[in-house]
Amino acid sequence: MGRQPRWRRVGSLPQVTYFKPAGVPLANIQEVRLSIEEAEAIRLKDVEGLEQDACAQKMSVSRSTFARILLAARQKMADAILNGKAIRIEGGNYEMAIRHFRCGNGHEWEVPFEVMTKQPPEICPTCNTSDIMSLWPWSPGLNMAGQSRQFRGGRNHGRGGD
Repeated sequence: MGRQPRWRRVGSLPQVTYFKPAGVPLANIQEVRLSIEEAEAIRLKDVEGLEQDACAQKMSVSRSTFARILLAARQKMADAILNGKAIRIEGGNYEMAIRHFRCGNGHEWEVPFEVMTKQPPEICPTCNTSDIMSLWPWSPGLNMAGQSRQFRGGRNHGRGGD
């Protein structure tokens, strides 16, 4: 049995998760699957312009692991662009760096992952109600508990799966 995959820290999820070459019918298209952590590596290195050491630290992986993730992402993107394939961004082994919460009274707040692992919130810091729920990081108001994807942790915090 192989070892358990390590979770990679992700700062944000892409809002657009599917790209298709223009003029190619969906019925005739091949897809390349880019994992969430591969998309995060592209974002940190190529969009944010960070050095690989800083990227690796933000994702909580070694520099060599970050380099492998980035190389895999770039190879997949090159294959898609040069061979007219669609890119689907989904899945992977990751955890969100910041968790968003809302209470039943409408108060919203964020909790860093490091704090979450030590003491997950049980009450709203504003009104002390225990009626709280996790929210998707990019879309306040969307309850994660009803989603069909796998979540990391016992209280539906983070995402992962494949």
